[in-house]
Amino acid sequence: MRKWLRRLVIVGVVIGLIVGGGVAVSAWWKTQSAAKYLTATVSRGRVETVVNSTGTIKPVRTISVGAFTSGPIAEVYVDYNSRVKEGCMLAEIDDKLPAAAVEHDKAALDAQRADLARVQALLEQAKNNEDRARKLFAVNKDYISDTEMDQYLFARITAEKQVALSAASVKQAEAQLQNSRDNLGYTKIRSPEDGIVMERKVDPGQTVASSYQTPELFTIGVEMEKHMFVYASVDEADVGQIREAQKQGRSVSFTVDAYPGDLFTGKIEQIRLNSTTTQNVVTYPVVIDAPNLDVKLMPGMTANLTFQIDAKDDVLRIPAAALRFAPQPSQVRPEDRRYLDGLPANSSEAAPKSTAVEKVEKAHNRQNRRVWIKDGDLLRAVPVTLGLVDNQNAEIVTGDLKEGQLVVTGNDSIFAPR
Repeated sequence: MRKWLRRLVIVGVVIGLIVGGGVAVSAWWKTQSAAKYLTATVSRGRVETVVNSTGTIKPVRTISVGAFTSGPIAEVYVDYNSRVKEGCMLAEIDDKLPAAAVEHDKAALDAQRADLARVQALLEQAKNNEDRARKLFAVNKDYISDTEMDQYLFARITAEKQVALSAASVKQAEAQLQNSRDNLGYTKIRSPEDGIVMERKVDPGQTVASSYQTPELFTIGVEMEKHMFVYASVDEADVGQIREAQKQGRSVSFTVDAYPGDLFTGKIEQIRLNSTTTQNVVTYPVVIDAPNLDVKLMPGMTANLTFQIDAKDDVLRIPAAALRFAPQPSQVRPEDRRYLDGLPANSSEAAPKSTAVEKVEKAHNRQNRRVWIKDGDLLRAVPVTLGLVDNQNAEIVTGDLKEGQLVVTGNDSIFAPR
């Protein structure tokens, strides 16, 4: 009897352990299989919308200085990076031939002036002869015949035309002399404006031939010590935002690899219309005017630009990851599952293309979104209206959210439904 009682007790204990272990295992499995979520805190702070791009730094304007006359280079007075003023001598071409041409044209002008004086004297003689003949003819018509009177008349007219022709020859010689003097002046290459010599392409002794094409001798960058231009390529999808930023006078900040610790700023100077298409990607050139008083910005540098589109301080904001979270229907309260109907389905089938009207409507409604918060073991949808959205945060304009509240940004459980 005692033996059976002992066995009965042992069996009871074993059954109790099995039942208790099963309950514990079931509780443990339920805890482990419960959905777990990544959350983030609703906070207050700054939200800034920006567009990033890259660009190349160039002078505001460059001047190509060439040579109008031909000849060997006699002297070069500047070098790379030389700072020049307007009218400053850059180089000089050997002036032997142009100087000889000037002397030749001076002599030609003197000869034409002497010839003009000669024909003027002949004109005076012709006038005097005609006057004497008319006076004599007035005394007695028989003294001078009509033929002789015509000779005196036309001799005077011929002399007048000779004077006009000689005067025109003098003007022609004067113009030729001025042309030779100008060519002589062109042997002295001067700077047309203040600037910095970016490139020097000639050396003393080098022959310049400008018969068919004007040779380029120097390249001068203008106003490089005041400001520089940054030429950026902006995607067509961002040009509208860049235009609004230009209207509002928003600043542009950028860095260069040469000075990684320095932040440079500028303003949008121009949005040009000459687009460029590369592999079906359309970009527009945007010109940024940046101060360069310390001359750190140099031509050819690559600038990493950030266009500030809009910014607000001390606004209610949520992490942008909360907008991308899409729960499964089993994770959501039954009354909120209707919000999941508008979410994209996990299907391999291609979605039909939207019409233009549908695209516009989606663009207008894209600020109306929803986020998810924990409500017991399930999730509750909170409709919100967004303001500014950047890469990290989104402004909450309207919605049942408060500072410090937690919003779901993702799943954190290997047992969560997929």
